[in-house]
Amino acid sequence: MTIASKYGYTPDKEAIARHLDLIAGGLEELVSPDLYKACFSIMDQTTLANDDTPASVKALVDKVNGFQQEFPGWPLPASICVYPNFAGVVASARSNKALHVTTVAGCFPTSQSFLEVKLHEIELAVRGGADEIDIVLALNSFLVGDYETAGEEIRASRERIDAVAKELGRPVILKVILETGLLVTPEAIADASFLAMENGADFIKTSTGKVKVNATPQAAYVMCECIKKFYEVTGRKVGFKAAGGIASAMDAVCYWSIVGTILGKEWLNKDLFRFGVSSLANKLLSAERQTTVAYF
Repeated sequence: MTIASKYGYTPDKEAIARHLDLIAGGLEELVSPDLYKACFSIMDQTTLANDDTPASVKALVDKVNGFQQEFPGWPLPASICVYPNFAGVVASARSNKALHVTTVAGCFPTSQSFLEVKLHEIELAVRGGADEIDIVLALNSFLVGDYETAGEEIRASRERIDAVAKELGRPVILKVILETGLLVTPEAIADASFLAMENGADFIKTSTGKVKVNATPQAAYVMCECIKKFYEVTGRKVGFKAAGGIASAMDAVCYWSIVGTILGKEWLNKDLFRFGVSSLANKLLSAERQTTVAYF
């Protein structure tokens, strides 16, 4: 018995392909300046480069702080996403606390370490100012069928986050990256989705952006169907984050349409839907202005 079957869900690959074709055929009708701005508002503007420094991260924060002066009428992104050692840089440099501090943690991007090390890094990130923590599913357990251990790691991460957040007096969001490009099958993506949600994920996220295959419409479709099923059974709303390979404004519109089609308008906001991106901001600005913009 798979985890997904407990929720009465089996991915229908043929139906998913048909629905994705219909969605793709209707994207041009959705495009508008307001939609580009809405997509911008749910971005986790991300820098996860080997050569990130405190100065380069602060420069990105300064860009975001000054963004609405340069582009009146545009929203801020949902967050700035960085490595955990830069949480304090973002927290101290941001001019608006509505702009969240997101950090990857738990030995991103591979999750290959001792659980104690992962939990300590998560705690340090939260104490450093992180409002949101993105961890990676322990594929070293999941891929060999040890779902219990993989789930325990997520649950332990949730518990550590909640304990520190309670001490600090503020909520902290947990996103679990499934690394769908390495799960290969829709069935495995479904099992990973339900496993993460059962063990406390506030969001399930497609990818790290560090492997050959990252976000895909098929993976997003399956994950959103799982979120819908989980909500129907438990009454708990879990968010969806697409990350990795979202390289154009139309890519963003595609994922927006998938979420809206399956989960409805109530999911189309930063509380339940995110993009993890480094280059999308300029693409959305360029699409709306119909000229090349290179602000970020």
